[in-house]
Amino acid sequence: MEAADDLRLHLNARSTRDRSYGPAQRRVMSRETRAQARDAISRWPGYAPTPLVDLAGLAARLGIAGLRIKHERHRFDLGSFKALGGAYGVLRVLAGRTGGSMDDIIAGRAADAVRDVTVCCATDGNHGRAVAWGATLAGARSVIYLHEHVSRGREEAIAARGARIVRVPGTYDDSVRMVAEDARRRGWIVVSDTSWPGYEEIPAWVMQGYSVMTDEMMGQMGGRRPTHLFVQAGVGGLAAAAIAPLWEELGTERPYCVVVEPHAADCVYRSAVRGALADATGSLETVMACLAAGKTSPLAWAILQHGADAFITIAERFAPEAMTMLARDPGTPLVAGESGAAGLAGLLATLAASPARSAIGLDASSDVLLVASEGATDPEIYSRIVGSRPEDIGEAVVDR
Repeated sequence: MEAADDLRLHLNARSTRDRSYGPAQRRVMSRETRAQARDAISRWPGYAPTPLVDLAGLAARLGIAGLRIKHERHRFDLGSFKALGGAYGVLRVLAGRTGGSMDDIIAGRAADAVRDVTVCCATDGNHGRAVAWGATLAGARSVIYLHEHVSRGREEAIAARGARIVRVPGTYDDSVRMVAEDARRRGWIVVSDTSWPGYEEIPAWVMQGYSVMTDEMMGQMGGRRPTHLFVQAGVGGLAAAAIAPLWEELGTERPYCVVVEPHAADCVYRSAVRGALADATGSLETVMACLAAGKTSPLAWAILQHGADAFITIAERFAPEAMTMLARDPGTPLVAGESGAAGLAGLLATLAASPARSAIGLDASSDVLLVASEGATDPEIYSRIVGSRPEDIGEAVVDR
């Protein structure tokens, strides 16, 4: 509908609000597989739900009725929601390999069977950290592939989890191809958050792990239902894992779901415009580093093509603005990284564009739900953008 420097909007004609959550979606994620993931992850050492934070003051300043954000900075100690999916994928793989349970593996009762297993993945940062952490929990090995644009700070955070790092020239998609080729030759197991033909089971497990976040969020909403959800994409796994449980459980009462991407990494938006999987048209160079994907995951698309109501891409300037707005909020200051603040960035871009705001029904009565998917996963970059170190923000203490 809208093509401007700051915002592009595509209203999804394939989203039918009365469409049931059907077999194609349940093949990826269902009430039963979500419950299985929740049951397993809730027993991991250090598990606790992350908070759903009410940003009433910021909502008032933005001219909307309500604003809540699921804050993933303190998910275990990895700094992002990715801990749920990457580690769950690793432990499901190893449980299948050993014939034991995830509890057995974490307790070290399958140490002999897993110590020579190598799991691997490509990453923009957070997923690789989660896979490396899952391997360490299990006593397995990990090799993580990073493309040339991943920051040194994110590389160091992954290596600190015991992973061997392989640097790859090019983009995230180049690193995905290379890790798949090397894994075939070396007998490693790829634990990816994106799928491709013939490789679907493990990425589905990863997305099912992410859904624990949404199940927590639905329990925390109480009787106050949001009117809109703004959620960031990347390959689409987070967006699908946020939308699918809301669609399955709330049906026609689910919020209006808006998927957010940077202009430079617009693969999900382009898929929506085309009505089929399409590659990004941008350079993939974006401050929202963990969203720098050129190809949509087919598993995520199975949910997003009918479950999302609108797709937007936004200019780079909105992410730093959103990060700083959260950090400087006088009532509830929060630390969110460049990609973690992308949902708020999408909301800001939409509020600034009258036709888009009207098209999605965003007005003074709207109650918006966001996901702060990461904290300051590279503190140096965060400090450069916000002007303060994350530890100096004085982050609000909020109930979980």
